[in-house]
Amino acid sequence: MCKYFSSLSTNILIDIQSIMSYRILSFNPGSTSTKIALYHDECCVFTANIEHSSEELKPFKKITDQFEFRKNLILHEFAKVGIDLHSLDAIVGRGGMVKPVESGVYEMNARLHEDLVLGIQGEHASSLGGLLAEALAAQIPGARAFIADPVVVDEMQEVARISGHALFQRKSLFHALNHKAISRLYAKTVDKPYEELNLVVAHLGGGVTVGAHQRGRVIDVNDGISGSGPFSSNRSGQLPAVDVAKLCFSGEYTLADVKQMINGKGGVMSLMGTSDMRKVEHLAMQENDAKAILVMDAMAYNVAKEIGAMATVLEGQVDAILLTGGIAYCRYIVEYITRRVAFIAPVKVFPGEDEMGALAMNGLAVLRGAPVKVYT
Repeated sequence: MCKYFSSLSTNILIDIQSIMSYRILSFNPGSTSTKIALYHDECCVFTANIEHSSEELKPFKKITDQFEFRKNLILHEFAKVGIDLHSLDAIVGRGGMVKPVESGVYEMNARLHEDLVLGIQGEHASSLGGLLAEALAAQIPGARAFIADPVVVDEMQEVARISGHALFQRKSLFHALNHKAISRLYAKTVDKPYEELNLVVAHLGGGVTVGAHQRGRVIDVNDGISGSGPFSSNRSGQLPAVDVAKLCFSGEYTLADVKQMINGKGGVMSLMGTSDMRKVEHLAMQENDAKAILVMDAMAYNVAKEIGAMATVLEGQVDAILLTGGIAYCRYIVEYITRRVAFIAPVKVFPGEDEMGALAMNGLAVLRGAPVKVYT
């Protein structure tokens, strides 16, 4: 009898949580902007993109030094549009460069705070997301602070970690939030659980990451930050290792210079002098610029090669290939990739990225009773 009433009360609690109304704020700090969005349950009621000029960011030596600067801008934005901070139930920030974790939602705690500040896998603007969420939630009685599917989500199979040298190991650093969100969105369109599908997902944006999703886990993916896989609008991707080593010891470049070549000033930026793919597309499509056409072909060619590689990881058992990210708006690149990989599986295109919505929906799911993970 006691068991029955205990179970009944739990079910009632879950039912109540599912019909309660919640307000969730999401943050996505980038290198030159801070995106914010306010959701009332599943409905987005406010968005803003606060841009930061190079002059504004110049005084800060480290990304975490920007914390107060960005927090004050956010609070100013709230005051300007009349958002009541105390009406929020949860704040979800883009997760940063903490230790490798499984996919999921993590509530902010002391250990997570410490590792976000330290940036134990490197500096990245996304680390500010959890720190900002925690600081603002601390001012609101009952509000909770989370991060969700950070870039360090690691579900790689062990064989995928082995590189060609004992000093180096392949890492899982990718657009986990958008990969997972788009995969679940596609799963809904075919009325199947994400955990029952095999997918190859290619995020095409400032960085390009291509992952093999096997029944809900990303068992292999290229490192989109440190330099592997296809090149993108501003990242070099895989480079000839010996040539890079020679350059490093030439005395002409600093470590910071080389890092910028790999991430920030590489890829299309290096080849075309701009990272704006709209400009490159215009040159190729409207002005028939031969170099622009070749660079776009090369980008698409390399993405297609990586998709083919990930198909082998799944032993050819691929339910669909998903193309997403900002560059997926480029019809020319999408058509080029599709021609080369459609023999593997159907290609589905989800242009852009709804990372703000993905963050908010992860927070909403926890408020409605979904499990939350603990960072240790």
